[in-house]
Amino acid sequence: MSAAIGIICKAPQPGHSKTRLAATIGAVAASELSACFLRDVAASIEAVPEALGRRGYGVYAPAGAEHVMRLLLPAGFGLLLQAGDDLGHVLLGATRALLDAGHDGVLLVNGDSPTLPPRLLVRAVEALREPGDRMVLGPASDGGYYLIGLKHPHRHLFTRIAWGTETVARATSERAVEIGLATTLLPEWYDVDDMESLRWLQEELAGHSTRFHGGGFAAATMAFLKTTPQISP
Repeated sequence: MSAAIGIICKAPQPGHSKTRLAATIGAVAASELSACFLRDVAASIEAVPEALGRRGYGVYAPAGAEHVMRLLLPAGFGLLLQAGDDLGHVLLGATRALLDAGHDGVLLVNGDSPTLPPRLLVRAVEALREPGDRMVLGPASDGGYYLIGLKHPHRHLFTRIAWGTETVARATSERAVEIGLATTLLPEWYDVDDMESLRWLQEELAGHSTRFHGGGFAAATMAFLKTTPQISP
């Protein structure tokens, strides 16, 4: 058995990466920070024991950015070009493609959670391998989700979803109920996509967070933050 763990991401490019953060910290710094996030999420995937059965993937855009992704991700990661521009199409397409590649389950995670705890990935793989069809969902603090895990590509989970709003995780859970799909909920975690969530990250890395504990080391992100004055707390 081998679970695919795919990072949904865009190749970091100044002016196209972390645009909300870029308005405050600058386009180049935002792009470099995005690259650090991808390295750290990949490191969290690599920290999942190989004995559990897993392989990491970069589910990336745009086409032609393969060389960038190869530089950012571990050598053992596969690459999968995103299908379509709508997030629902991207997630459904990646689920189908990775299941067709022979994996027994697929976890899709966002590339904006550099301290994503490896233990949550382990829990997700284990939950997905329980008997029967099911979904694993990791709700994010903004109302979206940082992880979705599936054994089958259920289109219904990705339709009529107001992507980018605080209703995404709730609506996805409702879709699962509508089709009788058992759901395992993981603990809440967070994405870093604006200055408020960047402060959460800095507090967590400094050991001062009262909300998020036990995250990954985020070595690349921590090193970058220490050497970038415009992002100092």
